[in-house]
Amino acid sequence: MLKDIVSEVLGSKAIAIVAALDEVTATVAPADWVEACRALRDHPKTRFDTLIDLCGVDYSAYGGEGRESGKYATVIHLLSVVLNQRLRIRCVAADDAFPVVHSLVDVWPSANWYEREAFDLFGIVYEGHPDLRRILTDYGFVGHPFRKDFPTSGYVEMRYDPEQRRVLYQPVTIEPRENTPRIVRDDSYAN
Repeated sequence: MLKDIVSEVLGSKAIAIVAALDEVTATVAPADWVEACRALRDHPKTRFDTLIDLCGVDYSAYGGEGRESGKYATVIHLLSVVLNQRLRIRCVAADDAFPVVHSLVDVWPSANWYEREAFDLFGIVYEGHPDLRRILTDYGFVGHPFRKDFPTSGYVEMRYDPEQRRVLYQPVTIEPRENTPRIVRDDSYAN
């Protein structure tokens, strides 16, 4: 069973290993993050050679099993093509005010853009990343839009102006709408 194999490979590096709904999730401390990922990649019983996905998570609104504490986490999904196995690994950043997790670009180069995306949207800093900068939002953008404490409406909006060939910031223009449904009937309906 994959849960037992991952437990054997990670040993004391695993904070928790949970098998639910035919999926295995391992939680690893930030200090053991890179070493645990290398072990899972290189060990002959796991051989997780492909990083499928890496994303940030904001746990501020709910608790969960298998994690000590912390608001922000990095979650990766791994695939072993040779052994036809999949695994999810979670690493919760130690500091909520300034979440830092070590970069996995040296372990799986495909982590590069995923880490940039998680940095941009969640504000998780990936220590040792070769080019950590915004990837989806504007360079002057303040904040991280996928954090649960990010305001849902603001005072300015940005749009690209093709005539000026640049991004413009303008006051928000939200038109009030009525939520009363409009009834449309054909004249022939009454007959």
